[in-house]
Amino acid sequence: MMKSLSLRGYLLRALLAVSVLLILVVAITWVWLRQSLPVLNGELDTGQLENAVTIERDAQGVAFITAESRADSAFALGFLHAQERFFQMDLLRRNAAGELSELVGEAALEHDQDVRLHQFRARAERNIAAMPEHQRQILAQYARGVNYGLSKLDAAPWEYALLRQQPRSWVPADSLLTIFSMYMTLQSRSGTFEQRDNALAELLPGDLYQFFVPKGGIWDAPLIGEARGPLPLPETDIAALVEGDTPMAFHEMESEDMIFGSNNWVVGGALTEHGAAIVADDMHLAITVPNIWFRAGWNVPGTDFVMRGATLPGGPIVVAGSNGKVAWGFTNTTADWGDLIPLEVSKNGKQYRTPEGWRDFDVVEEEIPISGKASAVVEVRKTIWGPVVAENHSGTPLAYRWVAHDVRGANMNLLNLETVGTTRDAMNLAPELGIPHQNLVLGDSQGNIGWTVAGPVPRRVGLDGSRSISWADGSAYWDGYLSLEEHPQVYNPPSHRIWTANSRTMDGRYLEIMGDGGYALGARQQQIRDDLFARDRFTEQDLLDIQLDDRAVFLQRWQEQLVALLKDKDEYAEVREQILNWGARASADSVGYRIVRNFRLRFIDLSTAPVLTYMQRFQPEFSFGRVNRQVEYPAWEMLSAEPAHLLNPEYESWQALKLAALDLALDKMAKDGLPLAQQTWGVQNTAEIQHPLARAVSAINWFTAMPQDHLPGDSHMPRFQSSTNGASERMVVAPGHEELGIFHMATGQSAHPLSPFFANGHSDWVEGNASSFNEQAITHVLTLK
Repeated sequence: MMKSLSLRGYLLRALLAVSVLLILVVAITWVWLRQSLPVLNGELDTGQLENAVTIERDAQGVAFITAESRADSAFALGFLHAQERFFQMDLLRRNAAGELSELVGEAALEHDQDVRLHQFRARAERNIAAMPEHQRQILAQYARGVNYGLSKLDAAPWEYALLRQQPRSWVPADSLLTIFSMYMTLQSRSGTFEQRDNALAELLPGDLYQFFVPKGGIWDAPLIGEARGPLPLPETDIAALVEGDTPMAFHEMESEDMIFGSNNWVVGGALTEHGAAIVADDMHLAITVPNIWFRAGWNVPGTDFVMRGATLPGGPIVVAGSNGKVAWGFTNTTADWGDLIPLEVSKNGKQYRTPEGWRDFDVVEEEIPISGKASAVVEVRKTIWGPVVAENHSGTPLAYRWVAHDVRGANMNLLNLETVGTTRDAMNLAPELGIPHQNLVLGDSQGNIGWTVAGPVPRRVGLDGSRSISWADGSAYWDGYLSLEEHPQVYNPPSHRIWTANSRTMDGRYLEIMGDGGYALGARQQQIRDDLFARDRFTEQDLLDIQLDDRAVFLQRWQEQLVALLKDKDEYAEVREQILNWGARASADSVGYRIVRNFRLRFIDLSTAPVLTYMQRFQPEFSFGRVNRQVEYPAWEMLSAEPAHLLNPEYESWQALKLAALDLALDKMAKDGLPLAQQTWGVQNTAEIQHPLARAVSAINWFTAMPQDHLPGDSHMPRFQSSTNGASERMVVAPGHEELGIFHMATGQSAHPLSPFFANGHSDWVEGNASSFNEQAITHVLTLK
């Protein structure tokens, strides 16, 4: 008995000791974290401003800056960005400069080696030297604000303590690097789409290439042009691609529309109660903690323009928003803004042929510092057209001619949008905007609307960009960039409606100019268009409703096929019942939606496996990747027509292949360990919104990860959402009527888990609540003197 009491006492003392230790650890962590909290109230003597600047913040941390000069408001924004988001800014600049290894170690070396081929830091410094003086002044003052904001934290942002590093000061070139970082997110840094498409075109029989790699179809919904017709069946037997005993390659495909893209649209004043245009914009990106955007606004000194919207920490500009007279939003064009050039190389590999004859490669060595290890060196081979970035399927070196490499590729000309008063004036700025090429959709307070390409458009001579061809004889080249008059554009269309969603927007001459960089399937864009034409009048709430549209229009015909397949198959009775009652939406509680969606992907895997097997004979690492975005068209023809000569020879019939695809989908769903009735779409589509460092240190999730909400929405519908990607923001705004506007942003304004602005507003994003575009009642006031 005494021993039992003694043991119990020991256990209680041990438990108490552990509890005290845990409390102590939590307390120490809390005190440590508090040291890097931003300054929210009071006055700070900066010694670096012409006049005092006021920063007001509401309960969500949405900031508004009042200043007497544009350089001073840039300083204040830099201060805010550094106080709330410096580590994020640091990752953006290092991502583009190829300097991540210096911060996080050897895990980032391969990335840095690839990126150094583009020498973006040197290009950023070159581009700043070419800027107008007033833009250089704004960038310089922004950098001073960043460094001052960093200095006013009692401790460096908490991430640096975990990495045992110290933050490095911000310089103006770093702001250009954040633009280059977005280039790498939104465009390929090595022409991947062109490489894969060229390989398929060269290696596949012609009719099979035309069938399996179509350039559009019935789901297209361009602004100019029409949808394309049904896909004709090829004559070649698919079995001819497969050698007798070659094992069939199988690659599990994620939805082909899971891309970094966006939706945006605008309705003209003729369709609104207040007579102003209403712009809707939701930019689809990977969603992490913190969000990529930071909400802010400011007065434009000496004018009646007032800026509000989404800023990108690292730069002194509003990316998407309103100036009170014009509102704008972006989606990625997914057009073709770079060309791969197969090089004719000398026998010793040291020279390449140009229109002026043989020329030595310009070889430069880039040193890459690595935290905890000796530096690495990467060799950059440069040509007159651009760096050598890859080899094609035949082993030929490929140089890359890319807009991002030119002076016009990255600049601060978005600043000029701050003082444009009409849609037409804003459209006229588009060719000079140095950003990754975007569908720029605009509306003004007078009700005018427009679309154009934001970014310089190359004038191709002797090529259309769809195929990699030699430029050695001088017949193919870029002849500068298109003039404003040649630039693709749509202004005040008769329908009073404009829409884009990363799919083909143009036809004819404009399509020839823009090319194809891997357009998304048009289903999402088509559903937005049809939603817009389903109404004659619009309010801001009506456009938010379209942003939240999760109807499964695209999958309806797949659901009907699957219901028919399972008729009279008793062993699938429960499955068929779920499919029949799927709700026709990507709702979080639908089991049937999840089955239909995953069946389609597994059917595509099995039906296209012979093509993948054939391509890997020539390129062992070949994958469809971005080239498969139009795969819906051949997949549907095979599903519905069941052509015998296109059947994967591993299966005796199309019905057998379909059932195998269904079984694969069901087996993977069952791995959740739940009965079928609980295997909902939300279980698969569960939010995993985490800090970038959480992949290496999972404990970070304890205090930074967002709730694991079951999310509605999916890829081929306006409400684009996956567990890690989706609408990084949702904006609906009419210029001049910002008080009626709506703005959602995942996570929150601050990266600091103890900040009152951490995750503040995230629930509105999850639930689709109509939260305000403008800042609300002011809760914090800080004056920079």
